[in-house]
Amino acid sequence: MLHAALIGVPASGKTTLFQLMTTAREAPKTKGDVAIGVSKVPDARLDRLSVLYNPKRHVPATVELTDAAGGGRQGVRTLVEVAGFKNADALVHVVRAFRDEAVPHPSGSIDPARDARLMEDELILADLGVLERRTERIEKDAKKGRSPELDKEAGLVGRCRAALEDGAPLRALDLSGDDRRLLRGFQLLSAKPLLLVANVDEADLGDVAAGIDRVAAGAGLTTFLSGAATNAVAVCAKIELEIAQLDPTDAAAFLADLSLTESGLDRVIRATYDLLGYISFFTVGEDECRAWSIPRGTAAQLAAGEIHSDISRGFIRAEVVPCEALLGRGSHAACREHGEVRLEGKDYIVQDGDVINFRFAT
Repeated sequence: MLHAALIGVPASGKTTLFQLMTTAREAPKTKGDVAIGVSKVPDARLDRLSVLYNPKRHVPATVELTDAAGGGRQGVRTLVEVAGFKNADALVHVVRAFRDEAVPHPSGSIDPARDARLMEDELILADLGVLERRTERIEKDAKKGRSPELDKEAGLVGRCRAALEDGAPLRALDLSGDDRRLLRGFQLLSAKPLLLVANVDEADLGDVAAGIDRVAAGAGLTTFLSGAATNAVAVCAKIELEIAQLDPTDAAAFLADLSLTESGLDRVIRATYDLLGYISFFTVGEDECRAWSIPRGTAAQLAAGEIHSDISRGFIRAEVVPCEALLGRGSHAACREHGEVRLEGKDYIVQDGDVINFRFAT
């Protein structure tokens, strides 16, 4: 399961959004206290497939979210100490952009760009500490004898330290696949993909409807979106609380009145999923319609392993039909008649929205 960790200064709305997005209902209270919840990735394609097949089970893709007590410097120290955060695939930074005199900001004023920079700096400092300790270890190992592997690691660590000392997060570096795999073992926080969630005022919902660019510009966050592996989305936690108390029909009407096509929570969950570079393929039938999460660029045999290792080992062929074709025709049989069902080999790169039936031998 994909895993994202929420960060943010106190009074940003981070824990409120965490509870709204997940199955968790208990908030973390003290330093080191961590809450874990699961969010379902909204996907209208899977919903439509379930209407078509009327299965016993409807299983969407999921993202696991982790929240911890604290924020600012204390919050980053918690991230460094808690394995659930170090192992996260991505960080979700909830940035306060709303004004509420009843909920004072710890810094005394509302400045989303300042808060985003503060958290970025703390991530960078935490990573510098990790790499400084690694440098000391490399130097000790070098006294026992040098090797090409050790020299390569020393060069990579030196390059990363230089970037961090210049104030640049590691996610912005142009690194090779081998370099990223090596860094993964260090669990560096600023190397993780970052989603900025601007928690805005109700009055700013018009900007939300117009797109994140206007929100980011108004909050001074544009510069944070120029780097690699960074994205942003806007929500209004106050409105999301109201929507959560409505039935689906009333919620849809409420969103329409606000000129919004979906809830902010759905945007956050989907943006987290997309930021990590994941796509969904589907398996369908009367027993179950399910979305499976795989990294973009995954070959069919590896995708089969997400369902069961036996299917991957005994892989013969993948019977593939695009989701929209299946929904348009209404059945696999009709798709076959129109030549829209393909047989693909183990090296076929699975596409987002593929409906797949794997043929395999046990």
